Amino acid sequence: MTDTPTYGFDTLQIHAGARPDPATGARNTPIYQSTAYVFRDADHAAALFNLQEVGYIYSRLTNPTVAVLQERIATLEGGAGAVCCSSGHAAQIMALFPIMSPGKNVVVSNRLYGGTITQFSQTIKRFGWEAKFVDMDDLDAVKAAIDDNTRAVFGEAIANPGGYIMDVRAIADIADAAGLPLIIDNTTATPYLCRPIEHGATLVVHSTTKYLTGNGSVTGGCVVDSGKFDWTASDKFPSLSEPEQAYHGLKFAETFGPLAYTFHGIAIGLRDLGMTMNPQAAHYTLMGIETLSLRMDRHVENATKIAKWLEADDRIEYVTYAGLESSPYFERIKDVCPRGASSLFTFAVKGGYDACIKLVDALEIFSHVANLGDARSLIIHSASTTHRQLTAEQQEAAGAGPGVVRVSIGLEDADDLIADLDQALSKAVS
Repeated sequence: MTDTPTYGFDTLQIHAGARPDPATGARNTPIYQSTAYVFRDADHAAALFNLQEVGYIYSRLTNPTVAVLQERIATLEGGAGAVCCSSGHAAQIMALFPIMSPGKNVVVSNRLYGGTITQFSQTIKRFGWEAKFVDMDDLDAVKAAIDDNTRAVFGEAIANPGGYIMDVRAIADIADAAGLPLIIDNTTATPYLCRPIEHGATLVVHSTTKYLTGNGSVTGGCVVDSGKFDWTASDKFPSLSEPEQAYHGLKFAETFGPLAYTFHGIAIGLRDLGMTMNPQAAHYTLMGIETLSLRMDRHVENATKIAKWLEADDRIEYVTYAGLESSPYFERIKDVCPRGASSLFTFAVKGGYDACIKLVDALEIFSHVANLGDARSLIIHSASTTHRQLTAEQQEAAGAGPGVVRVSIGLEDADDLIADLDQALSKAVS
């Protein structure tokens, strides 16, 4: 399907990147469970290793099943190319790897998933990188945080756990003025609800584990490149603009143009970091994406109904769902996520920490798990789990205070979910 702009989202989520298997005619994308691939001859092998020809060498780098998934996600996001990897956390490191170096920093939203905050505040220090956390709603603070050593700006389109909506265009304008790429985590929104590249993002990352797969069966990650950033406009990104010694002086930006970042992610990132997605995981995610629009519409419908019910309940202090008219992000979502605010949000329970623990333990339909974006409705008390390594101040900034629970509303009957919350709240709050 080469003329992709003529097709709608529902068609592309089923067909983009996929073709009948040339050997068997199989209509579903096969799981190519192979480590290596036979070369036609010695010249073919040399051309592949020199990046003079595109093909399959070794499944740490490229795999036919994974390649279909990469093309499909890139198409849905409106990107030039994509690289899939083993998890969402792997995707974040993969996204930064071509553009960072020791002594450099990335300006990061302080409203992020707790594991991401830990990865950025602690783990990346081992690479000699630094993360500078700011409130992305404070545009002046974002501008002030950028300095000569900044190499990227990073945030979430819909923040986990609070469901806050980023003004992607405003942050993109700041990044553009500084000559920096904007990286947007689009996991919670998916390309059905938000297409960050259309709002100025340079790169988009996903935990494909979540809504894209949609059934809690496999982990995976993806980095999508818009293909629109000029990596040669300054000397800030030598990995892409300067000669690469491992490939005899090849310059990725000069050789591959809009696909420079994608090829670097495969030829350098996957080659050396080895954060490879396995073909079976790619297969499950491809099947999940085929129903993405249908699922996201139901997620939004259920989440809106349940958030309204919670907001009206006197046992609840507040609800953060951006789809509520009371939300400070209600107007913004019409531009950033016109099809809805996804199904991830938090609510504060009267009674604080202890009431939250009782609530989680009393629920029957909701599953208490550290995941989101499942067909099943999920709940977690972030302060005691996903965000417990953070300071109290960091927890509050991330919207994961001790009296708050996070929910990921699934595809069940909304009235059944409300009844489950009602009975659990009765036990949790007296």
